[in-house]
Amino acid sequence: MLFQDVVFWILTVMAIGAALGVVLVKDLFRAALLLVVVFMAVSGFFVLLNAEFLAVVQVLIYVGAIAILLIFAVMLTKDVQHGNQPNRLQIPSVVFASLLLVSLITVAVDTKWDFLPAEQQERVELVQTNAVTTLTGEALTESGVISPEEQAEVQGAGLADLLIGDYVLPFEAVSLLLLAALIGALVLVRPNPGTGRG
Repeated sequence: MLFQDVVFWILTVMAIGAALGVVLVKDLFRAALLLVVVFMAVSGFFVLLNAEFLAVVQVLIYVGAIAILLIFAVMLTKDVQHGNQPNRLQIPSVVFASLLLVSLITVAVDTKWDFLPAEQQERVELVQTNAVTTLTGEALTESGVISPEEQAEVQGAGLADLLIGDYVLPFEAVSLLLLAALIGALVLVRPNPGTGRG
């Protein structure tokens, strides 16, 4: 248990330090590289939570696709060293970011995180176990899945069934997040018509 605690705190320091670097570093290329560090730390958190599938997806999609897309967008942008010029959107963006931070903190504090009933939580854990190994009838009986119909359902279920069934809304939210990242990368590459710069 001590080893997991040490790894957790190392990942936490990495994630927070790199996230602050993303916001505070003026060089966009280095900020994108620090974003890769944040994504890798989050995948480490998934490994600590025994969610290896999500850790691999985090590395493949966010590090392997989104971050690389942002890095290419930064590399293709003209005069990237100058950064964004001051404009009238700075105050509204600070207000919006502050409101978003307050709402996220409120949700994190007020949310009851053990939202799954115990029997559904066991089913999710069995499906995750079934994704990496074959579950025997004895293991299912020990976990409380006794009837043959329930055992057949758990053995036939997979992560895709959970993503398209019970967890379709978070799955679609991630799809929208990826779309927003793609649009943001395209906006970075698009030249600014007023100044002729990217």
